[in-house]
Amino acid sequence: MAAQSSSTFANPPNYTFTSHRLHRTLHASDKQPIVLVACGSFNPITYHHLRMFEMANDFVRQNTNFEIVGGYLSPVSEEYKKPGLVRAHHRVNMCTLATEQESSGLMVDSWEAFQNYQRTAVVLDHFDYEINTVLGGISTRDGEHRDVRIMLLAGSDLISTMSEPGVWSHNDLDRILGRYGTFVIERTGSSMDQATDSLARWRNSIYPIPQLVQNDVSSTKVRLFFRRGLSVRYLIPAAVIDYIKQNYLYLDDGSGPEKEKGKDKESGEAETSLRDGGSLLQL
Repeated sequence: MAAQSSSTFANPPNYTFTSHRLHRTLHASDKQPIVLVACGSFNPITYHHLRMFEMANDFVRQNTNFEIVGGYLSPVSEEYKKPGLVRAHHRVNMCTLATEQESSGLMVDSWEAFQNYQRTAVVLDHFDYEINTVLGGISTRDGEHRDVRIMLLAGSDLISTMSEPGVWSHNDLDRILGRYGTFVIERTGSSMDQATDSLARWRNSIYPIPQLVQNDVSSTKVRLFFRRGLSVRYLIPAAVIDYIKQNYLYLDDGSGPEKEKGKDKESGEAETSLRDGGSLLQL
């Protein structure tokens, strides 16, 4: 499936692709192997971000001929410049703490976080290259080689932006929805049907997943709770709470310079909340 050359992808300094939890052998040879990728700010990561993968896993097992062999969080670059966005290394560290302590299968990829802003389609191309070209895909139990299909995991609010004229380029939509495909988690206040109706040409590669237990926990609300001195216990992992406190994060609204252990941090410039536009996880 990989079609990009290695020269296409410039890696950040000291970058290594994380694959320690990637299943290299397909359990059922009649299944198509897939890797789920969730891109977003993760500012900070919440339990709802982790729950998205669980909902997708249930849906895949019960409704598709796919087999999930890996799941990744890909935090956005600082160049996204969303107001209140803390430094990339903090968000990567928080995601790593959450996945290592709260999950047995999720991983964090820092490629997107530690360089210039990258479009979502390019991020998916990167995963395709690393997994299918560099690692050589995976194998069945009989030793047959299989390429892994990379698929985007996103909220229905993101898909809604894909139908807005001029927000996403047609070429990027065709790569994301046509070449790769996406699982769309229902979001409170966002209509799933409305989000997908105008994307009918790619309907066979868009998999809507209903949210059976409504959950409107968001990173925005968590940051607000921190600023107001309210408890966020059981909204985000305990290790992430400790990290935030130890590094003095989310003490203000991001409109002015943030302090990081006495050191000035870069403040994000206010600009559109759409990422390419559309934030994959507006949480």
